[in-house]
Amino acid sequence: MDAQGRGRADDVDPADQWVLNPRTGEYELRLSPSSPESSVPGPRTAGPRTPGRRTPGRRTTAPGREVPPQRRRRAEPEAPVPGRRGRRPEKKKSRGKRVLLWTGGSMAFVVLVAGVGGYVYLKHLEGNVSTTDVGTAGSSSFKKDEAFNILIIGTDKRTGEGNEGYGDKGSVGHADTNILLHVSKDRSNATALSIPRDLIVDIPDCETTQEDGTKKVVPGSSGVRFNQSLGDLGRDAGCTMRTVKAVTGIQPHHFMMADFNAVKTLTTAVDGVDVCVEHAVDDPKSHLKLPAGESTVEGEQALAFVRTRHAFGNEGDLDRIKVQQQFLGSLMRKMSSSDTLTSPTKLVKLAEAATKALTVDSAIGKVGTLKDMALELKKVPTKNITFTTVPVIDNPAEKVKATVVVNEAKGPQVFDMIKNDISFTEVEQKQKKEKAAVAARLKGEKSEPGEVRVRVMNGGAPAGSAQQELAYLQTQAGVSKSENAGNAPADLAKTTLEYAPDQADQARALAEILGLTGAAMKPGESVTNAQGLPTMTLTLGKDFKGAGVKLDGSVKKPDLDTESTADQKLCAS
Repeated sequence: MDAQGRGRADDVDPADQWVLNPRTGEYELRLSPSSPESSVPGPRTAGPRTPGRRTPGRRTTAPGREVPPQRRRRAEPEAPVPGRRGRRPEKKKSRGKRVLLWTGGSMAFVVLVAGVGGYVYLKHLEGNVSTTDVGTAGSSSFKKDEAFNILIIGTDKRTGEGNEGYGDKGSVGHADTNILLHVSKDRSNATALSIPRDLIVDIPDCETTQEDGTKKVVPGSSGVRFNQSLGDLGRDAGCTMRTVKAVTGIQPHHFMMADFNAVKTLTTAVDGVDVCVEHAVDDPKSHLKLPAGESTVEGEQALAFVRTRHAFGNEGDLDRIKVQQQFLGSLMRKMSSSDTLTSPTKLVKLAEAATKALTVDSAIGKVGTLKDMALELKKVPTKNITFTTVPVIDNPAEKVKATVVVNEAKGPQVFDMIKNDISFTEVEQKQKKEKAAVAARLKGEKSEPGEVRVRVMNGGAPAGSAQQELAYLQTQAGVSKSENAGNAPADLAKTTLEYAPDQADQARALAEILGLTGAAMKPGESVTNAQGLPTMTLTLGKDFKGAGVKLDGSVKKPDLDTESTADQKLCAS
């Protein structure tokens, strides 16, 4: 994809056509009647004048009747584009807090369209974006109320001026740098999982769509580098998505991809990104020269920073991934800065550069979908965005170490945390601050386990779960006064414990044993068991993971070799 060659020269800078509306605090696209034709598509104003049609500078009170133009106050903003008087952007509570911009490797991910706003301009940006039909490899639509996974791909394809020194000469565009971005369902956190290009994997058979619209199945390959999942044998991004699913068990819903030009144009659009190095760098291969300490890089220098393999660590791909993650954190901080968000020139340049550098799957290539995705991404705080890498070890089959394989002791746990929507920044379930009234349910005296009287019901857990949990309570937890009450009348998403006020001490004891949160405890009424004694009711929901497994969502996080968050300022070494 030649990111440089898709745009056309414009006679008018689009940024000059955006004016701050003091009533809404938002920027609006406004064109003067005498300005040259903009590269941004807009409502038609040429052609014969028809009765009742508004023209700039005049008002119409009835069909065919014109009145003189209103007198303008000094310094009044130019009139809005005809046909857009009734459109008023939704007023945001805090427009300058967060705008998320994700990129990977060659920096392939930007959905800034919501930051600039305006349907006409969004349609123009949509025209910049290239799309690929990945068929069943991804989702057919974007769902705003669900967790979602985006595979971000940076290719090593040489396109555009000045990129001769990067990537493999004549490369068809391999999956050079890859980040699987998981955004939690409640938008409180996100995880960016880097996948090494030299990871040995089995690439499955994959169906690709040819230029003429026909389908072709590309046969799979065993024991090859991950980066061969794109480009080789005509494989497209859908093949890379299928490979991610095969390796991690995580389903990518969508993909975003760009080549080397993205990082150059994006960093230039925001006037550079701040980076830090512990030691001075002078790499003749990437032509990167930086003094020790902090620097600001953009354009060619920014690309050299994220592409160099010889300036940091052991000069390998894993060390380069760490540097790229630090760079991305800095880039996102720059995106969310007031200096960027209050500048219409930077916002427009950023949106233009991003969309021209971007290829996405067909399901998210439409203007409305891109805007919806951007609005969802804006909700995630940078402090809760975790960067980490697939846990790996050196390939034991090699004498000269050049590739890696998944660390089976750590990798599956990382993959399971992402699949189960568990945060690496400890914002899930019990780590969240519960309201005082809810948290208070866990505070106070607790009964001895032998004094706890409870009946167990299945309200959505797998068949047999109530009996399994009952056996655990009686034989291992010491809750001897427990019984199986069968199936609940309705399925529940979450496990609950209902109890009467005078059973609060028993409820707190059982909550401690099972790992129940205050939100799972439901003050209410007790029921009477066969002996005529008051009994609490524990209803197992769909969150039940097995007998004895804590129900508060707590997970012991694996000891990861690489981990950072987007709000941290780190120095590469």
